[in-house]
Amino acid sequence: MIYRGPLSSCNYACPYCPFAKHTETAAEHAADAAALERFVSWAEAQPFDLSVLFTPWGEALVRPRYQAALTRLSHAPHIRQLAIQTNLSGSLAWLSHAERSKIGLWATYHPNEVKRERFLAKCAELDTLGVHYSVGVVGKKSHFSEIETLRATLPPEIYLWVNAFKVGEGYYSPTDLARLSAADPLFEVNTRRYRTRGHACGAGESVISVDGDGTARRCHFIERPLGNIYAQDVRELLRPRLCSRSSCECHIGYVHLPELGAADIYGEGLLARIPDSGVWAESGRLEAYLARAQQLHASTAGR
Repeated sequence: MIYRGPLSSCNYACPYCPFAKHTETAAEHAADAAALERFVSWAEAQPFDLSVLFTPWGEALVRPRYQAALTRLSHAPHIRQLAIQTNLSGSLAWLSHAERSKIGLWATYHPNEVKRERFLAKCAELDTLGVHYSVGVVGKKSHFSEIETLRATLPPEIYLWVNAFKVGEGYYSPTDLARLSAADPLFEVNTRRYRTRGHACGAGESVISVDGDGTARRCHFIERPLGNIYAQDVRELLRPRLCSRSSCECHIGYVHLPELGAADIYGEGLLARIPDSGVWAESGRLEAYLARAQQLHASTAGR
C-alpha cells in the first residue's frame, strides 16, 4: 500500500522539485495528523499481512507524528515492511524505539540544500542503528560530481540510485549516460518513458495507492478511484488490471510491470528501492533486467 496524505510542506526548497511548494497552516497540519492517525489505526486493525510505503508531497520525517506512526506500525505483527521517502534531515532518535528490521528509508541527497558531510553523517547513524536504506540524487548535470563523490564515499553495499532529470529528449549525452550508469548501474531504466496502456501491471492487484480520506486508486498516476478503504474491505478492490495510462516514467509505477521483472532485481527490497545484494555479483541478472527494460521501451515506442 502506498500512502500519501495531505501533508505538502518541506523544509527544503529544491527548485527542480514539483512537491512541497506550500506552507501549511496549523489547521492543515491538524487535518494531516487526523488523516494519518486514521490510516495507522486502520492498518493496525487489518486481519492480513500488509506493507506500506509513505510517499508524502513534502518532508514527513521532520514531523514527530510520522516518526510515531512508523514506530507504531513497526510493532504490529502483520505489518511486514515499512518504507518512506525522506531527505534525512530530521532526528533519527525515534528509530531506537521502532522494530528497525521492518523499516527502509529512501534517503534523498539534495546538494544545494545540505552539506554532503552532514548527509553522510546521517547515513552513518543509520548504519550504526542497522536500518536498511538506499540513497538517491536527482541526476542534474550540476550534480554529477556530487553523485560520483557520494558513490565513492558511501559504503559499497549501500545502493545509490539516480533519478533522471526528465526535461525532454536529449538532456543526457552518451557520455553523461555512461557516467551516471557507473554510479548507478540501473540508471538507464529510469531515463525512459514506458508506454504502458494495455500492459499488465500489479497496480490495483498487489499494490494500491491511498490518500488521506481513504480513497484508493491503482497508483498515484491514475485518477479514477477504485473505492475507499474505510468504506469497504480493501481486498474487494484488488484484481488484475491492464494499465490505462499511455505511459509511465516513475520508479514507483513501472516496477510493478510484470514484463519488466523488477522483483527479480529488488526482491524483498522493492518497497525501499534496495536491490537484492546478489544482483551485483550475478551480472546476468542485471543484464537481463536492462535488456527487458530496453525491449519494453522499444516494443512500445512506436505506438
